Amino acid sequence: MTLLPIHIIAGLIAIVAGFVAVYALKGARLHRKSGTIFVYSMWVLSLTGVVIAAVKEGWASVIGGSLAFYLVTTALLTVRHRDRAFHAIDTAAMLLGIGVGIFSIKLGLDGLKSPDGKTTGVPSAMIFLFATVALLGALGDMRVMLTGQLQGARRIARHSWRMCFALFVASGSFFLGQAKVFPKPMRIYPLLAIPALLPLVLLLYWLVRVLFTRWYQRRKELWPAVVISGR
Repeated sequence: MTLLPIHIIAGLIAIVAGFVAVYALKGARLHRKSGTIFVYSMWVLSLTGVVIAAVKEGWASVIGGSLAFYLVTTALLTVRHRDRAFHAIDTAAMLLGIGVGIFSIKLGLDGLKSPDGKTTGVPSAMIFLFATVALLGALGDMRVMLTGQLQGARRIARHSWRMCFALFVASGSFFLGQAKVFPKPMRIYPLLAIPALLPLVLLLYWLVRVLFTRWYQRRKELWPAVVISGR
């Protein structure tokens, strides 16, 4: 399939750019540039992945790609300068999150009925995790729609966790989902699990640092004119 090379290249770029963005000084040029590359490559990765998976009826991968697309889109919208109105694109994104969540629950329940507890090769537990993330994200979108755009540390936390979970979708799909492409001596699952699961660790780290420490206030004092989007 002609989309496969594009999908693979976009995935590799997304993983590299995503980890660079996570570790780069937040608000600095490297962070902004790598974050932009991450978003664009994730859009390509997720959309091509959804098409490829839909053709093969790999519905769990359709869910993963749709969720990644939703997360990076809403994460980007969170830090973009806009007026306080909730635009049509925000509403569409929220509806996508709700749709992904509902479809994930259905797939997860179907997987529980199967002999191996999986849906198209993916454990139901992972499908339910995707459902939880999608519905929590959509609930957050609804809250913003009703109360106005988030400001300060909460805005950065919303951006960070969505980016990190999208990176987890990409890294998990590559290091664990495609482990067979690695040379046999490198195919050590405990080692491959480290880069695959690292984005989840970073997600928790940034949520705690942004919401429960004075990190944001210190950065604001150091760079009062910069719109900070992380560290």
